[in-house]
Amino acid sequence: MTTALAAPAGAGAAGSAGPKLQVVAAENFYGDIVRQIAGSRVSVTSILSDPDADPHLYEPGTRNGLAVSHARLVIQNGVGYDAFMQRLEDAAPNSQRIVVTIADVLGVHGNDANPHLWYDVPRLNAVAGAIASGLERADPEHAGAYRSGLRRFERSLGPLRREVALIKKTFAGKPVAYTEPVPGYLLAAAGLKNLAPESFTRAIEDGSEPPPLAVAQMTGLATGKKIRVLLYNSQAVSPITQRIRDAATKAGIPVIGVSETLPPGLTFQQWQLGQTKQLYAALKR
Repeated sequence: MTTALAAPAGAGAAGSAGPKLQVVAAENFYGDIVRQIAGSRVSVTSILSDPDADPHLYEPGTRNGLAVSHARLVIQNGVGYDAFMQRLEDAAPNSQRIVVTIADVLGVHGNDANPHLWYDVPRLNAVAGAIASGLERADPEHAGAYRSGLRRFERSLGPLRREVALIKKTFAGKPVAYTEPVPGYLLAAAGLKNLAPESFTRAIEDGSEPPPLAVAQMTGLATGKKIRVLLYNSQAVSPITQRIRDAATKAGIPVIGVSETLPPGLTFQQWQLGQTKQLYAALKR
């Protein structure tokens, strides 16, 4: 898998003279949140950033290890999603390095946990707050600027929260399905009912073959028009998921693509709001 390293952050909070705080984010959406909170005070390297690659297949390289070895602050997802980060950190021990693991912040653990924590809209304030706290610990001299950046980021989540609330108010309880549990937290916050069998979605996420019964059940949701929308992981395409998508399209069921990395040129809020608006529009059809 080819993974581009993000350019240093350069927008957001007011800039400052002197060396920048070196930050590594395992995923580029966390890197974008860092950038928005800290602005030009930091230089951010995001490891997972390829919009056309499956994050679950990623293997770190020398450049990633070098970035982690120089980092004062590391932001990672945890709960097995980016297990490669522990190997990078162990290869470059640093007692001064601060590591923020979002799964620990949210108390999400266990082999069966949904690791796509950045889709948990109701708890994004906790995610951003932990990132801002890590910045403060790494650079206490500019703690006030980071707190201001955090408040600005939290306010910017308003449109996304309102869109999720609108879906819940209008379509609570409506049946949908996903090929992988990528948008699971979003659907729960919006009050939608996921009908996809877990034996199918977990197998797809793990890169294994779903049981034939699960494939038949998933196909039946589409052909029987038992769901209003199919949410499709656009970064983990397989012949089986493509067949499910084709079945939904043939049945006239809207298909919404969701992704696991922040698309180029968008902020975290624009990305999540865009997908949520697509979901609302699809539910209205």
